[in-house]
Amino acid sequence: MYEKTFPNKRYAKTVQFLNEVLPQGSTVLDLGVANPFSEIMKKEGYTVTNTSGEDLDLNTTAVKNTPVDAVTAFEIFEHLLAPFNVLKAIETDKLVASIPLKLWFAPAYQSKTDKWDRHYHEFEDWQFDWLLEKAGWEIKKREKFTHPVKKIGLRPILRLFTPRYYLVYAERK
Repeated sequence: MYEKTFPNKRYAKTVQFLNEVLPQGSTVLDLGVANPFSEIMKKEGYTVTNTSGEDLDLNTTAVKNTPVDAVTAFEIFEHLLAPFNVLKAIETDKLVASIPLKLWFAPAYQSKTDKWDRHYHEFEDWQFDWLLEKAGWEIKKREKFTHPVKKIGLRPILRLFTPRYYLVYAERK
């Protein structure tokens, strides 16, 4: 259903997963500045507030004393040096997060033009699970999916069947 609604398979899979684990109408704190997916969540019926671009490695006040039903974090933890700190500081009891998975055939992403747009981590699924568990979260649902690209070459062929993204719904222990 969602595959044809959104221009990006990642958005389609993410909104489908979100709707399965979080009731529409829920209030959400989305880590990171407002973005196209924040708008999609609003159209899906969620009340969304975004963080304001603060460095979440150094300043976790945005996730403290924030009365929301859940925190969402879509492709943000790989940009943090110490994602444990913000995961531990989250005070709500529900988390929906996604990360790009480490791919053995592709190096970690680093923008050539933007010093903030780089991945300090590209996790394997078990590493992210371990991080969540250590920060006090219990995974209730998870899903991995591929993200093919319309290019020719060995990497595009490998992307047809190698999972690229990992979605997790977790609750505070």
